Amino acid sequence: MRTQSARKQYSGAEKARVVVEAIQGMKTINEIGSHYEIHPTQIAKWKKQALEELPNLFSRRRDDSVKSEQEVKDHLYQQIGQLKVELDWLKIKSLLWSA
Repeated sequence: MRTQSARKQYSGAEKARVVVEAIQGMKTINEIGSHYEIHPTQIAKWKKQALEELPNLFSRRRDDSVKSEQEVKDHLYQQIGQLKVELDWLKIKSLLWSA
């Protein structure tokens, strides 16, 4: 029976270090993969993803969307808090009425 090993998880900093080396082109992707023990195909995927996201890095619209997402989250958390207070109040009232 073959045991499944957990996939190696890489932090954003580790991925960035590998991708920067790949973009610099001082070493081949195979050499970088051997050094960091990461499959060359994975490095190529990370490099492609980084190069696709670079234009968005300096875009104002990206900042606006992040702010918008945060505003939505804040509003939802506020609603959750309000509903929790209302639920607690209703529980207390129902106990008083049933007593």
